[in-house]
Amino acid sequence: MLAHSKMMGFIFTRDYDNARAFYEGKLGLQFISQDQYALALRAGEHMIRIVKIPDFVPARATVLGWEVKDIEAVVAWLKARGVILEDYLFIQDRKLGIWSTPGGDRIAWFKDPDGNVLSVSQHA
Repeated sequence: MLAHSKMMGFIFTRDYDNARAFYEGKLGLQFISQDQYALALRAGEHMIRIVKIPDFVPARATVLGWEVKDIEAVVAWLKARGVILEDYLFIQDRKLGIWSTPGGDRIAWFKDPDGNVLSVSQHA
């Protein structure tokens, strides 16, 4: 049953205004609502609930990612919107900020204002 259900992601923030400006303004997600429990946004058919936790520490690994068909176009779009890609030492394409796996998958990482690591990936 769950294999055919929509996914819902959860992200933590310290500041709803900064989170909304980033996810709605820079990433283009659709605002749904905000109440005392969470800021809710839509990404395609899926929902992301951003929960305010004043003293959380962001994970050092990716917490949310998007699978895309054309990573180079998406990376260019993100950069044009002011999103800064992570510059990890292992990334081969330093100009674009895209890492290629031995199997041909391609991934780029960036952070939200709270330091949550996000990614876009194109799979071979």
